[in-house]
Amino acid sequence: MLLIGNGRLITRSATNPYLENGAVVTEGALVKETGPLEQLRAKYPEAEFVDAKGGVIMPGLINVHTHIYSGLARGLAIDGFNPTNFLEVLDGQWWYIDRHLTLDGTRACAYATVLDCIRDGVTTIFDHHASFAEIPGSLFAIKDVCQELGMRACLCYEVSERDGMEKCQEAIDENAEFARWAKAEDSDMIRAMFGGHALFTISDKTFEAMVKANDGLTGFHIHVAEGMNDVYDSLRNYGCRPINRLLYNGILGEKTMLGHCIHVSPAELDIIKETNTMVCHNPESNMGNAVGCSPVLQMYGKGILIGLGTDAYTHDMLESLKVLLPMQRHNACDPNVGWGEAMGMLFKNNPAICARYFKTPLGVLEPGSAADVIVMDYKPFTPFSDANIDGHMLFGMMGKNCRTTIINGKVLYKDREFVGIDEERINAWTLEQSKKLWGELNHRTY
Repeated sequence: MLLIGNGRLITRSATNPYLENGAVVTEGALVKETGPLEQLRAKYPEAEFVDAKGGVIMPGLINVHTHIYSGLARGLAIDGFNPTNFLEVLDGQWWYIDRHLTLDGTRACAYATVLDCIRDGVTTIFDHHASFAEIPGSLFAIKDVCQELGMRACLCYEVSERDGMEKCQEAIDENAEFARWAKAEDSDMIRAMFGGHALFTISDKTFEAMVKANDGLTGFHIHVAEGMNDVYDSLRNYGCRPINRLLYNGILGEKTMLGHCIHVSPAELDIIKETNTMVCHNPESNMGNAVGCSPVLQMYGKGILIGLGTDAYTHDMLESLKVLLPMQRHNACDPNVGWGEAMGMLFKNNPAICARYFKTPLGVLEPGSAADVIVMDYKPFTPFSDANIDGHMLFGMMGKNCRTTIINGKVLYKDREFVGIDEERINAWTLEQSKKLWGELNHRTY
C-alpha cells in the first residue's frame, strides 16, 4: 500500500476534483482512497509514504498516438535527405529507417521511448509500429519491454503495401497473432489494435485481408488523410474520399481510431460521428511535416471523440498541449477559441479513448481507478486552485517537471531516479543499437 501526499492533489474526478493538501492511497493496482493528507495518514499508518515535497499530485498522462520505431532517430541526419513534400519525408526518412529496423533495433526503440515517457509522467501509450526489416515478433518485442519497465500500452503494427505483398502479409499476420495473444492474456496493462498505414499504401484487397485476419478481435488504428496523398489516391483509384473507403471496407467503428484526419470533408466528419469512430490529433508532427491543421474545433462541434497524441514528435503531453491551442487559434484566426477543446482532449477524451480498451478507469484518481499517479515539481507564484488548474498546466508545467511516476501501483521513478530499472545498462545497449542503425543508413561507422 502506498500513500502519496504532501502536495496539491488534482484528481480529475467530478466528486472530489482538488485538495490543497491532499493524498492518494493505492492498494495493489488500484486507487483505494483520496482525501486530506493527515486524515489518510491516520487511517493508513502502515502505508509506504511517497513524499510529493510540495508538488502537484495528479493522474498519469496518456498518449493516444506515438511511434516507437522513431526512438533511435534523435540527432540523426540522413545523407542526401532534403525533403520538399510529405511523401518525401515518409519515403526518405521514416520508411528508410524502418526498412533497417531489426528486432534488436525495435527493442532499443522501445526502451528509449518508454524511459522517456516515464520521465515525462506518461503512464499509458497507444503505439503504431513499423519495422519492415524484421516484422515477425516485433509487437511481442515491444510488449516485453513495456512489461519489463512497467508501461501500460496498446500496440499495433502498421500494415502497408509499400514494400511489397510479402511484407504486407507479414504485417497482417503480426497484428492478428498479437491481437489473439492479447485477448487470451486479457491483461489491463497490454492491449492490441490492428494497425494500418496511410490509405494510399493500402488497396481494398489488403483491407479485406485485414478485416478477415482481425475477425472482430479488436479495432483498427490507421493513418487517415494526414497528407493530400490519401485524398488524391482514393478519388483517383476508388471514386470516393478516404473516410468513405474505410466505411465501405468495414474499418470504422467505436473501437477504431483514425490518426490525423486533416484533409477530411464535413460529410466525412458526419460518417466518423455516425460510426462512433475515434480520432487522434498530433499537432507538432502536423506542423513539422507541413501537412496542415486538423479541423479539431469542427470535430468537437459534431461530437466526435478526438484525443491528443504526439506522433512521437515528443513524449511530453504537456508540450503537445501547448502547441495544440495556439495552432487551432491561429488556424481559426480567433484568439478566443479552443481552450475547452484542448484541455478536454488531454484530460477527458484521452481517458475516454482508453475506456474503450482498458477495463480500469485511467486518467482519474478515485476509488477503483488505476493506480497511475505522477508528482510534478511545481511551486506556483500566482494563486493556484481548482478554478485555474489548466491554466497553470498550460503555461507553467512541462513533462520535465515530473519527479515521480507510479504505474499500476508500482513506483517506477522517484525523485527523478528510476526505481528497479538499470538506466545506465539500458542506455549503453541502446546506444550500440543506434550506432548499428545509423551506420547502415549512412554507410559509415559511428
